[in-house]
Amino acid sequence: MMDKNTFEGKWKQIRSQSKGWWSRIADSDLNAVDKAEVKFYKYVSLLQMKYGYDRQHAKNEIERRVTEYETSLKSNTVTTP
Repeated sequence: MMDKNTFEGKWKQIRSQSKGWWSRIADSDLNAVDKAEVKFYKYVSLLQMKYGYDRQHAKNEIERRVTEYETSLKSNTVTTP
């Protein structure tokens, strides 16, 4: 399960994908998360407000989207011997 420290470490990646993952998120929302002391909690609250998710559902959605994104990056990477 993603925790606040893992989230903080992946924030730039998450931020860059957020508007594609959730159409109701605007640049102003992301700017507010940028300024938050704990970005993870602010982002979870944002998903709760925009989509009506409960706290656990929001956390699960973040984890799912990040995992899918990272998996797609790995599968698109071509390694040469």
